[in-house]
Amino acid sequence: MPLQSAKPDDLRLLPAIAGRAWQAIADFLLPPQCAGCGEVIEAPGALCASCWIRIDFIAEPFCDRLGIPFPFEAGEGALSAQAIAAPPAYARARAVARYDDMARRLVHSLKYKDRLECAPLMGEWMLRAGAGLVAGSDYIAPVPLYRARLWRRRFNQAALLAARISALSQVRLSEDMLGRIRSTRSQVGLNMAERRRNVAGAFAVAPKWRGAVKGANVLLVDDVITTGATIEACTKALLRAGAAQVNVLAFARVVDPVRLPV
Repeated sequence: MPLQSAKPDDLRLLPAIAGRAWQAIADFLLPPQCAGCGEVIEAPGALCASCWIRIDFIAEPFCDRLGIPFPFEAGEGALSAQAIAAPPAYARARAVARYDDMARRLVHSLKYKDRLECAPLMGEWMLRAGAGLVAGSDYIAPVPLYRARLWRRRFNQAALLAARISALSQVRLSEDMLGRIRSTRSQVGLNMAERRRNVAGAFAVAPKWRGAVKGANVLLVDDVITTGATIEACTKALLRAGAAQVNVLAFARVVDPVRLPV
């Protein structure tokens, strides 16, 4: 159809048609790959069937506070021994899956291999896992990176996940609510006590958010919960600034924090 005779409605379709054409060309030249094993798949940011079934999803029954799974039904609102012995500063935490081999591959693909197309699917799973927490939140805040590390990595994986959850839920994203006020060592390779010392006092609420935080319910988002040291330090910073409640949502969590994976 000549452009001269095209109707306005037809012309508005041209960008979408061109976009689909370019996507088809890109998929032909660089076909989408499974984030777990690299096998060619139909759509970007997805997993092949064999990798999907290897994800150890966390489902009820689990600790009402920490979200770690129980091996048996313990009743509504049951708490784990860990939650009773050392209650966290945050109200509740939820995660999609155990941080085992396949969940670790997904996190590493996003975090270290620039597979940004993984973030939408991971964020959708997180929204389902933490639907109750998201619904009661006023703001969604990602765990921040120190500016030097953000410059080297070029993106904050927690912020990508938080943005997807915010877009799907319409809960306001506050990407810069929290900041790291000092540089910290990488937590990889540190034991539980070292991790807590490493991040103690490392976070603060940005001045422009201090008024909004007072009395607010904040959902803190991160990719992985290991010992909980980082989210505990972030939670304390939010509570010091006057937040009414802080909940935590992660893609994966270590169920046995004594055995810390890298």
